[in-house]
Formats: sequence, C-alpha cells, structure tokens
Amino acid sequence: MALDLKASAGILNGVRKRTRSEDAMPGDTTLADLEGAATLDPWKLPLDQLDPSEGTLWQRGLLYEYFKRLRREDPVHWSPTGPSGGYWSVTKFNDIVAVDSNHQVFSSDKNIAVGDAPDDFRPTSFITSDPPKHDWQRKAVQPAIAPTRLAEVEDLIRSRTAAVLDTLPVGETFDWVDRVSVELTTQMLATMFDFPWEDRRLLPYWSDMATASEAMGNTVISPAERQRVLMESLAYMTRLWHERAARPPQFDFLSLLAHDPKTKDMVNQPWDFLGNLMLLIVGGNDTTRNSMTGSVLCFDAFPGEWEKVRADRSLIPNMVSEIIRMQSPVAHMRRTATEDTEIGGKHIAKGDRVVMWYCSGNRDDEVIENPDTFIADRPRARHHLSFGFGIHRCMGNRIAEMQLRILWEEAFARFSRIEVMGEAEKAMSNFILGYTRLPVRLHR
Repeated sequence: MALDLKASAGILNGVRKRTRSEDAMPGDTTLADLEGAATLDPWKLPLDQLDPSEGTLWQRGLLYEYFKRLRREDPVHWSPTGPSGGYWSVTKFNDIVAVDSNHQVFSSDKNIAVGDAPDDFRPTSFITSDPPKHDWQRKAVQPAIAPTRLAEVEDLIRSRTAAVLDTLPVGETFDWVDRVSVELTTQMLATMFDFPWEDRRLLPYWSDMATASEAMGNTVISPAERQRVLMESLAYMTRLWHERAARPPQFDFLSLLAHDPKTKDMVNQPWDFLGNLMLLIVGGNDTTRNSMTGSVLCFDAFPGEWEKVRADRSLIPNMVSEIIRMQSPVAHMRRTATEDTEIGGKHIAKGDRVVMWYCSGNRDDEVIENPDTFIADRPRARHHLSFGFGIHRCMGNRIAEMQLRILWEEAFARFSRIEVMGEAEKAMSNFILGYTRLPVRLHR
C-alpha cells in the first residue's frame, strides 16, 4: 500500500523542524542536545577522544578538521567510543585503497556502516555480502545501467533536465535541493525501477529513512518509525515485483531481479529483498542528489571556476569528477577484519571494525595536490575515492556522472550565475554527507 505523499512530506518536515525537548519522540536528537553538547573542537580534544563517527560533525562544519588532524597525527586511528564499540579509522588515500581492494581480509558481511544494525532489523544486500553471494546479486541488476542502456536513456535524462530547469523562477529565491537535486534524481530512480510516476517522491523519502539510523550517526527518527516506514516500502515493492514477474523481462531493477534465475525467489526472503531495494534506492539517490547541491556550493566558494567552465564547456566532464571528489557524498564504508593484519603500522585484530573514510582520503595532500581547492580542470580528476575500489566499487558511477554532466551542460546554457542566498542546511549523518535545503537565485 502506497503512503500518502502529503502525509509523508509532513512526517519529514515535522522531524526536521522538531527542536524542543517536549516535542521530541523517544530516540530523537533535539536542538537542545546539540547546543548543550561539549565542545568537539578537533584541535583541543585529546587525540584518543577524537571520534569522527559523531553524527553532528558534518552539520557543524567540523568533519574535515577531524580528518586533517588524524591524517597528520594518527592516520590509522582507534576510537573506543563508536556507535557499537571501538573501531579503526583509515584516513589516508593509499591505505583506503589497500583495504577496499582486499575483500578476503576485510569483509563486508557484518555491516557497511561504522555501527552495527540492530539484530532484530538487519536487512542484507550485495554490498553487505562477500562473494559468491555478492557477485550473483550484483550481476542480476547490472544490465539496468550497462553502457548500452545508458546511451538509450541519455536523451530522456536531457529532456527531463531541461524541463526542470525551464520551470525554475529566475530572479526569485527557491530551494535548489527540492526543486533540482531531489527532483532530478527522483525522476531517474523512477525510471530505473519503472516506478509509478505519481508516487516517485516516495523513493527519496524511503532513502532518507534507510539512512536514518544510529549506526549512521542519525537518530532524528525513532527506530520503530524507521522500521514501520521501511516495511511499508517493502510491501509496496513486493506488489510491483509480482507485477514484473508476470510480464516479459524488461531492464528495470525489479524486472531484472524477478527474472534472473538466481534472484527470482528473493521476494520470499524479506531481509534480502528489502536490503537490496534500499541499496539501489540510496545508491541511486544520495550520491547524485548531494553532488548536484555540492556543485552549487563549489561554484559559490570558487567563483573563478564558474567563469572558467562557462568559457570552455568541454571542461564539464572533468569538472563533474572534481565535484564528486570534493563532495564525497558517501563519507565512509566499514569492513570487518577476517584475520589479524596490519594497516599503516597498526595491528588490526581479527573481528575489528575497520572504517574507510572516503571523504578524508579525497583530501589527502600526499596524493591530491591542493585537495581543499575546487579546480574544474584538475589533472586526473577521476582519481578519487568517492565510488570506492575493488569488487564493491559503485556500479552506478557512470550514470551518476552522466546525470551531473547533463545538468551542468543544460545549466550553463541557461544561466549566467547561480547565487547562493543563505546557508546550506546539512543532514545529520556520519554516512551520507548531504543537504536538506539550499536557497539560491538564478540569473539569466
């Protein structure tokens, strides 16, 4: 049964705006909690008290300073106070590549977030699996975003992007996140799932719910509410699955899963089905959506790069890779050591949680020159960590790059400037570096 979209929007707005303790639900983090928290200054805290999984660091603008200190003083850092106990932070580019490329020693099987999911609600997916399960589940959905398929949908993406941009008010302040970033990625997700168009805004809503968990540093939604909504999403998608299974195979995610010999019974395994649904929704939503907003903020911070690209549109594909590096929309991935090993001179015991902070590796000045500077024509711009490495490398990286490229090709054809009119509102999370609002004004 589909959720009512107006009710869904009301739920989300109510959560985001709830600031008084007397209005809070059990498990909520309130504004009073944030204001009353002890200082998190990374340069004043003792090194052994630095915990980059603290969920408000991104909101507070402190996250990159945490990692700057860790890269300098303790690149492989033990934090005893993680959401589910102690964990290692791997913060430098080459160490992250070494971990991500070695799935035999660093397993995804437990969880991919720094904290553990609750035992009574632990959906699984191919990103939280090792081979061979990982391989055949991933292979089943790969045709939806194969190069030939992307070539077929490029004109559709361009026409939709142009239509969205042409409806934006010029000279008036509006929310870029809602009108552009969310809308464009939602339209693309609806296409990838062949999802009912009128209900498409359920997809980013479910994505937000999927990443609202203590394991990901986000506790503004109570666990019970999160589970309720995700189970409703499972019921909705189960109905669509049976519809696709009864039809000839198509190239949408649900049809591919329903007709693949190795996944055709997944609908009867609810944790597996829900986990893979949320993986595909979050993966298709958050990377692109938050990079679309991060693009505007990059140009606002480095206006000379806007003029550089405006004068030479051939820079746009390279600029897109630089934006994805700068934004690092997925902050981290976690692995679990399957044996005693060593990273950066530190002994890692079997069973230890090992967290690769992509957002830190992407700012490692030993690998990337002037990493805190947005450079649209940066050499080797695709040499970044935002899509991961090894068998778990983001399978949707090409479609994300294509959506961003088309957005900026069409935007530069229409606007002389995108003026940021206020502070970006950031999501609370240690996993997704995202935005909930960005007021802007367009100029022809």
